[in-house]
Amino acid sequence: MTPGKFITFEGGEGAGKTTQAKMLAEALEGAGIETLMTREPGGTFGAEAIRDLVLEGTSDRWSGMTELLLMYAARLDHVEKLIKPALERGVWVISDRFSDSSMAYQGYARELGPEKVQALHDAVMDGFEPDLTILFDIDPILAQKRVETRGENLSRFDAESIAFHNTLRNAFLEIAKANTDRIFTVDAAASRDGVQTRILFAVSQKYPELAGKLGGSA
Repeated sequence: MTPGKFITFEGGEGAGKTTQAKMLAEALEGAGIETLMTREPGGTFGAEAIRDLVLEGTSDRWSGMTELLLMYAARLDHVEKLIKPALERGVWVISDRFSDSSMAYQGYARELGPEKVQALHDAVMDGFEPDLTILFDIDPILAQKRVETRGENLSRFDAESIAFHNTLRNAFLEIAKANTDRIFTVDAAASRDGVQTRILFAVSQKYPELAGKLGGSA
């Protein structure tokens, strides 16, 4: 059996990743590909419990290093119990966030440094990486307005300062420049349909066998 592909969606808060992940899953299913949607932190019972610990409370609830360790505890459970078994069955997995978020949030915005994050990543993930990453780039002020209109309780990260979110944006763009073979950046401020078209184009470019089957051409 041919293993599935692992596609991750990355970016700051309010970029629209969740909506677009659902739309890509629908497009892949329409092309006859069994697809699983998941998220980080989360995806498994244990990882969802850690999600509550990480996202709730005041911004100073955890240190940057504690945050990072919690994220990787959740990620390891997620990969071992959900992602890898699905890929082995030939299922394509779409995850709303993965390891690039840890590099951006804890490595840069929490100022732990990329070296520490990379060292932990290498030790825990043992070479496991996404096949394709879609990065949603958006001005943090516009993104914050989107978050406010959702009408949901703000997470610890939603409530951070604009300076924090500007650092995040720059970090994600730097990560993308260093991984051009894996990361495809889209303008998340574009219309929903415009963003979807670019994502479908990126997937078709990465996997030419899907060209013409997903509905994206430019």
